[in-house]
Amino acid sequence: MRKFITLFIIVLGVASCKKESQLEQNIAKIDTNITVERFDKLFAEADIKDLPKIKKHYPFMFSEKYSDTFWIAKMQDTLQKQLYGEVEKVFADFSSTEQEIESLFNHLKYYFPEFSVPRVITTTSFVDYRNKVFVTDTIALISTDTYLGSNHEYYQSIQKFIRANLSKDQVVVDLAAKYADKYAFQKEKKTLLDEMIYFGKQLYFKDKVIPFKTEAERIGYTNQQFNWAMANENYIWRYFVERELLFSTDSKLPSRFINPAPFSKFYLEEIDADSPGRLGQYMGWQIVRAYMQQNEVSLKDLMITSTEEIFNNSKFKPRK
Repeated sequence: MRKFITLFIIVLGVASCKKESQLEQNIAKIDTNITVERFDKLFAEADIKDLPKIKKHYPFMFSEKYSDTFWIAKMQDTLQKQLYGEVEKVFADFSSTEQEIESLFNHLKYYFPEFSVPRVITTTSFVDYRNKVFVTDTIALISTDTYLGSNHEYYQSIQKFIRANLSKDQVVVDLAAKYADKYAFQKEKKTLLDEMIYFGKQLYFKDKVIPFKTEAERIGYTNQQFNWAMANENYIWRYFVERELLFSTDSKLPSRFINPAPFSKFYLEEIDADSPGRLGQYMGWQIVRAYMQQNEVSLKDLMITSTEEIFNNSKFKPRK
């Protein structure tokens, strides 16, 4: 009997892998065929006489608050030139990143047929790491100077847990996060569980639209941090439940378990030092995954499903 059960599980696994493989093949055929517009490169390498033509083609990149004198000074600025030089070292060949963005858009088009492929434009922002990417219905802006690598000299004054994700492989992850935020709808987040489910939906969204990135990359963890979270799921869950945190409206809880931070705050010395930040997001992710395994719901519908519906029908059990 045990051999039969094992064989049955293997067969189900193989069938599931074949189904996923076929799905990815179908999605790849959508072929959104994007071309990233390197405004950062164009602006850095342009002559002053080229400014009117550049402004005509990219009017939204030039605030009317500033005269041409300002933009000419910026074109000639030594720091601006140095910044672009560092960008060019990392992004001299943008093809691999472009392919990842195109795959993201193919997946978005599959799950959200109304999705309209935007112009993808690169720029620099004097390392404004709080606004690495920006998306509208027609444009996706990427600040290439915020993806030079976690150990880059320009980032040394930035906290380590933040600069850990200022790397090239996170461009498409950050884009996916922006689109997840656009498609997600949730009533006012009042409890810790509300926050957990909201970010859990965003991370599940990434599961579907950037499956070519690792789970650790999707949440912005190192492999070691991700493995720690998996290994301690049962403890984290018991901590939340036993201390009645899930339905708590304590305003301090998001800073302890949701918001970016060097570690999660259990207020236990032996745990805090080893834990990654945002473990509330990680646990919300696992709850949403459990919900989707138990229910026939489209990705589009999931993004507007309530906290109560997801939690009550997830049958969630943490790893032990």
